Amino acid sequence: MKGLIVMMSTIGFITGCSSVQVKDYQNESPKLVLEDYLRGDLEAHGFFQDRSGLIVKRFKVRMKGTWNGDVGVLDEDFEYSDGSKSKRVWTLKKTGDGKFTGTASDVVGEARGEAAGNAFRWKYTMDLPVGDKSYHVQFDDWMYLMNDEVMLNKSKMYKLGIYLGEVTLVFLRRPQ
Repeated sequence: MKGLIVMMSTIGFITGCSSVQVKDYQNESPKLVLEDYLRGDLEAHGFFQDRSGLIVKRFKVRMKGTWNGDVGVLDEDFEYSDGSKSKRVWTLKKTGDGKFTGTASDVVGEARGEAAGNAFRWKYTMDLPVGDKSYHVQFDDWMYLMNDEVMLNKSKMYKLGIYLGEVTLVFLRRPQ
């Protein structure tokens, strides 16, 4: 019994210490000011990889971001490699120093995010259509500002705690 307690404590310690937090990036630069980066015209290119690593869908996103005080709208138009298209309009709200919430028609409830240094973490559940069905899928997005024009995004996707795959994106913002 004592050995089991030691093993469980060790596993808890290791997993508790291994989780990366947004604050781990607080000293990284350039500093990401989300409401500045997501303003104006942007473009992103990305792909979805299933859990085996196979790229199953590529896409391009054209975005327009506008802000009025602490409230922003990010209008996204997706074009997929199979010829299909979709649209998402995010309403973003800055709720505190580096803290944000967001809603969109295909997001279940409210997305929550936090920025520090050059990083932003965004967590939400999406009602994701697949064929003639849809599934509630959890997204854990990490975005990293590389410079004034480029931001990288890696999103891990889960359903009921089971890893489904990843979305990788490169955001491009032209100087305004």
